[in-house]
Amino acid sequence: MASRRNFGSNWWARRWLDVLESFGWASRLQRGRTYARQGNVLSIDLAPGVVNAKVQGTRPGPYSVKIKIKPLSDGEWNRVIEALASQAAFAARLLAGEMPEDIETAFTGVSLSLFPRAAGDIVTSCSCPDWANPCKHIAAVYYLLGEKFDSDPFLLFLLRGREKEAIIRGLREKRAALAGGGPSLPVKEAEKKEPVAEENRFPPELPVNPVEFWQAGEGLTAFQVKMHPPAVPQGVLKRLGPPPLGRYARDFYQLLNSYYREISRRAYELAYDAGDGDAANSSYANGR
Repeated sequence: MASRRNFGSNWWARRWLDVLESFGWASRLQRGRTYARQGNVLSIDLAPGVVNAKVQGTRPGPYSVKIKIKPLSDGEWNRVIEALASQAAFAARLLAGEMPEDIETAFTGVSLSLFPRAAGDIVTSCSCPDWANPCKHIAAVYYLLGEKFDSDPFLLFLLRGREKEAIIRGLREKRAALAGGGPSLPVKEAEKKEPVAEENRFPPELPVNPVEFWQAGEGLTAFQVKMHPPAVPQGVLKRLGPPPLGRYARDFYQLLNSYYREISRRAYELAYDAGDGDAANSSYANGR
């Protein structure tokens, strides 16, 4: 099937397959490549540290494939997240749903690894009668995993035992602590704080004259906002990915991307009151 492509357009998916080939499995993996391209992998489910799949072989019923990779412990993940949060660039890209190209340095910096280090780190089984390991059914699943990692890099973390939501939450908490904000208080603790003074419980009254509502108040001229292009352009879109609109998804995604880009450019221009619009556009382009 043409839709199977090369199973790895992003670096982390290619790295996954390169690591497997480095274990001396290159020839065995090639046996499963055709199976993967033909769509013989009927289902593939990921959970922390384990992959379960069904692969159609030459027999009527599909074979059951299981792949286990030892997950990192909670303590090891805490070390990894601390290392990631300490680097603003790592945190920004991960929070935007992207995989930093040098993320492996954060793992090696705490004596851990994102990818398996040796063939013994992976335990596999297949219900087929083939004695080879990996057999072509397991190899086909390896390729499909690369394709899944391509579309969602956080599945790599799931395979090492930590779900996306937990990683995002951990990064935000660590970044807040590094910024001096500290972790937020639970609701019950927050309720124990001193009660708000009566005069501060209600917002100020609106002006009697409706026209005054739209007029700038005192001190507004002293209020300044500094805008900078985001560290990850169109971060929200990149994190959410293309919408589930079938064959129209990519076109719609590109249209939204152009809107976000134009809105960001215009906001930057207005923020600097671009009487010199060209200068603002140039500054925005250089900062992206």
